Amino acid sequence: MKKICTTVALLALGTLATPVLAADCAVTIEGNDQMQFNIKNVEVPKSCTSFTMTLKHTGKMSKSTMGHNIVLATTADTNAAAADGLKAGAANEYVKPGDARVLAFTKMIGGGETTSVNLDVAKLKAGTEYTYFCSFPGHSFIMRGVLKLGS
Repeated sequence: MKKICTTVALLALGTLATPVLAADCAVTIEGNDQMQFNIKNVEVPKSCTSFTMTLKHTGKMSKSTMGHNIVLATTADTNAAAADGLKAGAANEYVKPGDARVLAFTKMIGGGETTSVNLDVAKLKAGTEYTYFCSFPGHSFIMRGVLKLGS
């Protein structure tokens, strides 16, 4: 009887471990009405083939007043991608259409909304630093975080 209970317990633990492993291939970042991301550093496990970045706008202000998104580029390309995104305007989520420097981006959201993007981890290179930022006008120099491929 003891052996059966131990086996059942181990099987139960194995099924519980699956979502925990899946959670390692995702992150939820919150943005607020004070133009802040709550997470400034993200490490993507090499074992992930896809990595989900979810943005939750915890503020109350509208998308047109205090919109937020997540745009991912190499740190070296961040300022240029942000500048070109401003020129692209709101109709393009403040991301230049077809910009090869942008590895992934979410749509623009307002207070109380959530959005996600799946990143192909094969696009990330070990030893390269990436920056995620909000491309809403005036936000890109404040709302930033660093993303790296784990070891």
